[in-house]
Amino acid sequence: MDLRRILTVRRGRIREPPSQLLLLIVYFSMFGIAVLTALEVAHMIVFHSWNNEIFAALTTLIGNVLGIFISRKA
Repeated sequence: MDLRRILTVRRGRIREPPSQLLLLIVYFSMFGIAVLTALEVAHMIVFHSWNNEIFAALTTLIGNVLGIFISRKA
């Protein structure tokens, strides 16, 4: 997935690429989503129950990534 192309904003004829910091934040958030998903699955396998704290952190990161995508395209 080419995040640089996805997060590039067009203002008329000018293309504004995302900053390196924004790309690092998105990559770190996606890594966190993958880790928290694996942790939630492992918790469900071991303890046979749902962990609300892990799910809350997961939804926060998902909201973060979606907010970045929506705000860059607005």
